[in-house]
Amino acid sequence: MSRIIALDPTNTAGRATELLAAVKAKLGVVPNLMRTLGHSPAALEAYLDFKATLGTGVLSAKIREQIALTVAEINSCDYCLAAHSLVGKGTGLNNDAIIAARRAEADDPKTDALLKFAAAVVEWRGLVSDDAIAAARAAGISDAEIIEAVANVALNILTNYTNHVAQPVVDFPKAAPLPGAA
Repeated sequence: MSRIIALDPTNTAGRATELLAAVKAKLGVVPNLMRTLGHSPAALEAYLDFKATLGTGVLSAKIREQIALTVAEINSCDYCLAAHSLVGKGTGLNNDAIIAARRAEADDPKTDALLKFAAAVVEWRGLVSDDAIAAARAAGISDAEIIEAVANVALNILTNYTNHVAQPVVDFPKAAPLPGAA
């Protein structure tokens, strides 16, 4: 059961109404996470702006979704695993690539290294080792990509933690358990 009830977009006022309407115009629906963030229009707007701005960066939508899946798996966020499994398919990820991303793995060596770096950022709360930076650079990851990986981790931690605190109803198809997971 939700701890913070998702807003009904037809029953809001002010900036929350505008932001939720913009989400609906873009996606065709207003996911429960957005409805929950809408309790604080400032938080919802910050999330939407951060996400949109990162969309103009050097990391592709596909890689951003792979990072989101890596972060969601580490943080055990069922909502984000469901959402990013679906959205990831729209960026060209197949089921095997989604499972791999959840394990911080990818077929492409550079993407694999980037996911491992993102996982290290989460697991070490940003206190990554010199070896982690060196491994990323050895894989051809630029400083811009390192910084954007950190930014994408931060964006996804915001949604993971919001989901943990609020416990919104998952309104995406449930992500399959990882094969071999206990």
